[in-house]
Amino acid sequence: MLSNYLGEFLALATIHFLAVVAPGPDFAVTIRQSVRFGRLVGICTALGIGAGISVHVLYTLLGVGALMHTTPWLLTVAKVIGGAYILYLGVSLLRSKPKSTLEGDKIADEPIAEQTLFKAFSTGFLTNATNPKATLFFLAIFTTIISASTPLEIQALYGVWMCFVNALWFVVVALFFSSSKVRLLFMRMGHWFERTMGVVLILFAGRLMLSW
Repeated sequence: MLSNYLGEFLALATIHFLAVVAPGPDFAVTIRQSVRFGRLVGICTALGIGAGISVHVLYTLLGVGALMHTTPWLLTVAKVIGGAYILYLGVSLLRSKPKSTLEGDKIADEPIAEQTLFKAFSTGFLTNATNPKATLFFLAIFTTIISASTPLEIQALYGVWMCFVNALWFVVVALFFSSSKVRLLFMRMGHWFERTMGVVLILFAGRLMLSW
């Protein structure tokens, strides 16, 4: 049975992977978390991003995606909420202050600040779950690539796959940017790095606002 949908799955998997690796809010947040708080926080953030995909999968499978597609104001609400959260993250990073030299020297051995794993997970989850670009992406995927005749259980498997790929990719990103040498290099850039990430997120929010 699964072989009957191999072509559809490969098309979906390819487009989804290209969308995942393209720099966006998820990428910026994962880098920031990994550099500032360390490997474990970065990984938890990545897992939160992967879990956030489940929100989009769930409402799409339940038909909410189709409802939003035919009811423009619902999509507008989703854009406003997502854009506001991304803007909030961007402004928070833009207000980053310089770190002391001592903090920069210590970063190779341990994180300079504490963050609970739940906070890290929820940050990743909310970043993805409230991203209206993800909403548009899933609406496009489930209305163009995936056939209406594809069984619900097959579509659910597609969703599980996308959650897994998202989490795996950002775990790799977290592992890279939380290595001692990379973290030390980035932390010496300090507030400039975080402010740059903030500008990136604010630009994403601006693009969303201009598209309304």
